[in-house]
Amino acid sequence: MAPQRRGALRAPEGSGASERRRPCSTKNVWAPWEVRRKWLRTTILGACAVLTGLLLWSSLGGDDGVTEVLAHRGEILPGRFIEVPCSEDYDSHRRFEGCSPRKCGRGITDTVITRDEARRIRSIAEKGLSLGGSDGGASILDLHSGALSVGKHFVNLYRYFGDKIQTVFSEEDFQLYRDVRQKVQLTIAQAFGISASSLHLTKPTFFSRINSTQARTAHDEYWHAHVDKVTYGSFDYTSLLYLSDYLDDFGGGRFVFVEEGANKTVEPRAGRVSFFTSGSENLHRVEKVHWGTRYAVTIAFTCNPDHGIADPEFT
Repeated sequence: MAPQRRGALRAPEGSGASERRRPCSTKNVWAPWEVRRKWLRTTILGACAVLTGLLLWSSLGGDDGVTEVLAHRGEILPGRFIEVPCSEDYDSHRRFEGCSPRKCGRGITDTVITRDEARRIRSIAEKGLSLGGSDGGASILDLHSGALSVGKHFVNLYRYFGDKIQTVFSEEDFQLYRDVRQKVQLTIAQAFGISASSLHLTKPTFFSRINSTQARTAHDEYWHAHVDKVTYGSFDYTSLLYLSDYLDDFGGGRFVFVEEGANKTVEPRAGRVSFFTSGSENLHRVEKVHWGTRYAVTIAFTCNPDHGIADPEFT
């Protein structure tokens, strides 16, 4: 009898052999997907973390165009000066020897005005601006001309409020304002090697209050880059005295010197004075304020006595 050929042996139904093989096969199929799923989850979590960081940085006042901080909010600078080449803007204006910029640059100091003086100066701004205020994010108070933001317009606070002004401000307020102006004027003169007596206060010199309220008019759009000498022909030297602290009182609102590929910024600190020559060598802007309220006073000087203005008087 011819021998019978037998096929491969099969495990009996219900035996554990086949069951033991199945899980091994399933694991081999699903293992790559488990790896991919973990990788995908990690990638998504990482992307979310980066996005959250960017949003947080933006809300705190970050600006991708800023590549160098000239003055950090935590620093106390006795004086820092950066010289830059002068632009040709001054050539189209009458020059005054010993005053008109030959040496151009920008400086920062935290030791000219005390934080207590800054607090007291800020109270002047708060009292004046309590009488009005812009509907948009930027309000102006000019004690020289009397200009005050009210809604979408400006009024002359001395005419509009009359004798009420006597109950808002005091002679001590105006004397402090004059004292601070003189200190800033001396600082600029020393930094640029000119006589303080050759500098004349010029307009507009004013307090500013900026918050995150949406702009209503062009006057509220403070964030555009500009050149002071072009905007105000009388300006030769510009200064800003900051009256509130970056990241404590407000977010955003840093001062930015605009330079191709290398913007530089000043982080406001109460009592900090930033000053610079007013030509195109110091193109600048202010970042949008994202939260809180930013106070400062702009004090401008000219070399042309015909463009000079007097200190405000309490009468």
